[in-house]
Amino acid sequence: MLIKKRTGIEIPSSEITPEHLYHSRRQFMKGAAALSASALLAAACSPQAADVPRGSADSGDAADQAPGEVSTTTDELGDPLNDYDDVISYNNYYEFTTDKDTVAFMAEDFVTSPWQVEVGGMVRNPGVYDIEDLRTKFDQEERIYRLRCVEAWSMVIPWMGFPLSKLLAEVEPFPEATHVRFETIYDPEQLPGQKRGGFKWPYVEGLRLDEAQHDLAILATGLYGKELLPQNGAPVRLVVPWKYGFKSIKSIVKIELVDYQPTSLWMDAAPNEYGFYANVNPEVPHPRWSQATERRIGELGRRETLKFNGYEEQVAGLYAGEDLRENF
Repeated sequence: MLIKKRTGIEIPSSEITPEHLYHSRRQFMKGAAALSASALLAAACSPQAADVPRGSADSGDAADQAPGEVSTTTDELGDPLNDYDDVISYNNYYEFTTDKDTVAFMAEDFVTSPWQVEVGGMVRNPGVYDIEDLRTKFDQEERIYRLRCVEAWSMVIPWMGFPLSKLLAEVEPFPEATHVRFETIYDPEQLPGQKRGGFKWPYVEGLRLDEAQHDLAILATGLYGKELLPQNGAPVRLVVPWKYGFKSIKSIVKIELVDYQPTSLWMDAAPNEYGFYANVNPEVPHPRWSQATERRIGELGRRETLKFNGYEEQVAGLYAGEDLRENF
């Protein structure tokens, strides 16, 4: 069941105009990019350059389908949703390729069913969930969130999914558990980028337990009223909207409750550039570029970046008294 749930950040219902958003398919013009051995690694929204051009291509038969119905055409700040074509054709997913514009082409044959997610570690009720379990056992909700990449570009995306806290409540973490560790699939035959050296595959990410239990943190199973496509992290991914996009790990196969701070792939690869928290903070620049402004995909010019990506009122309490520069 899809629930259009109010989370305190949506626009008033009086301002909502439900409609189907249809976007024509653009012909895929680019071939698969060569894998770059020297490129930095895979991520849900992985670091590459401070500013990169808008994607101009998509691929796969699924792109011919019109997106499903969404409850509004803007986020709670009044900013319009990104076009469906933008969302499915401009993607960081280095397990496939380092070229944003060809991820969809590289990923079109990725097998997402059958799929299982193992949930365990320091919990009373460990279990293995089929993807259909996650889609039917937990009510699916529409969540319109801003996605802010560490590369200083952004989108507004209507996700479908459910709060991660509901899954955590079912498995019942032990009191000693302090963090949640996430792991993506490791399959170099399907994910040719994992054949590159220089990184510790599979992709790993983590959250503090209180962050993971926050209502804004969701496990997404779809977008625009449809199931996720492979390039967007099918069949299930994490979405943590107040953090840079690389924290929102894709194609999850394992969730583990632990009593330590997990070392993520990017922390291991470049600890001087990528910390555990990765909270969106315009006051803390990346060592190689400013984070004060961002480029919204589909717009000309730049806009100011909002602290915690505009979700400060909801999440600032998680970090009360902490040094946000130290804990970057």
